[in-house]
Amino acid sequence: MKLARSSRPWVVGPLLAAGLLTVAKIWPLLGVALALAVLMAFFHRDPERAPPEEGMVSPADGLVVEATDEKVAIFMSHLNVHVNRSPLEGRVVKVEHSGGGHRPAFFRSASENERNLIALDTPDGEVRLCQLTGFFVRRIVCYVRPGDLVERGERIGMIRFGSRVEFSIPDGYVLRVALGDRVRAGETIVAVKKR
Repeated sequence: MKLARSSRPWVVGPLLAAGLLTVAKIWPLLGVALALAVLMAFFHRDPERAPPEEGMVSPADGLVVEATDEKVAIFMSHLNVHVNRSPLEGRVVKVEHSGGGHRPAFFRSASENERNLIALDTPDGEVRLCQLTGFFVRRIVCYVRPGDLVERGERIGMIRFGSRVEFSIPDGYVLRVALGDRVRAGETIVAVKKR
């Protein structure tokens, strides 16, 4: 299983603790440390994804909790893959981290939480993608910087332990997802160009 970038310490820490507990022969805690290592590996997994031929792809795994012609919001639970991907190809023109609250990510008010904005200049116009923290662990990791070129479906960051991703739909696109749909980052088509 492949781990997301910068995730090894989250898995290695519990494994080191398991080694020390083995040497100390503290068996009950050894089980806890090993279980924690397995959970950390699960939370930080990063499977390969192949985007379909055309269309705007989902930037996150999860449940669509808001879907309008202008914006889609996806709630990422603790069970989802937490790596985020670029919905379209383009150039990163802005990356901006902002403080904020820590409301549960499935509420609409989570839009006011701590966030990381990634603005992409795509052939079809600007796409604004916001990685939002939730109530639990508040860690946003961004892999891109202004000036970077990204491909559709390319990894652009992650939100540890689930949260929310919101993104804009460019003019000229028709939404292909609805409230309550389950989506997969880099694979599910969320919008297509009008013909």
